[in-house]
Amino acid sequence: MSAELPLSQQMDESVVPLGTKNGIELAILRRSKKTLGEVIGKPDSPDLSEGVRIDPLQIHPDDRGFFVELTRLGEGLATKMLPEGNRRIQVSFTLTYPGIIKSFHYHAEQTDLWVPISGMVQVFLYDLRRNSKTFGLINTIFVGSYRPWEILIPPVVGHGYKALGGAPIQFLYFTDRHYNPADEFRITYNDSWTAYDWETQHK
Repeated sequence: MSAELPLSQQMDESVVPLGTKNGIELAILRRSKKTLGEVIGKPDSPDLSEGVRIDPLQIHPDDRGFFVELTRLGEGLATKMLPEGNRRIQVSFTLTYPGIIKSFHYHAEQTDLWVPISGMVQVFLYDLRRNSKTFGLINTIFVGSYRPWEILIPPVVGHGYKALGGAPIQFLYFTDRHYNPADEFRITYNDSWTAYDWETQHK
């Protein structure tokens, strides 16, 4: 991109439009270098994409093992996850082998609540909402056994993950409506415009 172009034109050329879904204008903010974006180190980080929320799970260990309450529908992060109107709650479970990347997709209507069960996961979030104050922001969140956080992902925030470590990872996810293939839109995990860095960071 030429540095001689007017700033407004440079901005226009840096945005890749994806159309409109559910009345929301979507786009990708083009990047030239690979990045992890903002690595989130605390649940109330000011660097989270608009509408994304994190809540640490409370683990209660004793001499028999441990107990953890995953969520209460209608409370906390799951406040709006109650069956009414178009909401039809679905609870799903996934196991992913080490090193596998599942990324990335987004929904125009569905809200996700991700709850790690075992292993460690590198979560990737991307704000595709053109009019959001955090448009184009990338969040990287490392969650799982060593950081038991649950993550609320609103509609039109792209999401995906990589299974870390040497054993399969497992997590539950709650959605505020039944799976609808017409509400799932995909972008390749190695998309050059988002330029997300899935490689292990050798620091």
